[in-house]
Amino acid sequence: MAYAFDTLGYSKTLRAAGIPTDHAEAHAEAAREFIMVDLATKEDLRSALQLQTLQITVRLGGIVGAFIAALGAFLKLT
Repeated sequence: MAYAFDTLGYSKTLRAAGIPTDHAEAHAEAAREFIMVDLATKEDLRSALQLQTLQITVRLGGIVGAFIAALGAFLKLT
């Protein structure tokens, strides 16, 4: 879920309450950085999904390889 933060509206509200313009703008920018830091983009999610897919593929390959080695050893013993 993405959140939209209206820095201009926030700044205007602060100025209307009597906060000096430079302070209001600084507060709005600080609030935007605090709120927006945890948002993920589609590219972030895509990269994370590709990394997870690669990790699962490598693990599965290791499991299959170990199974084939164990099966070969078992067949050699019998």
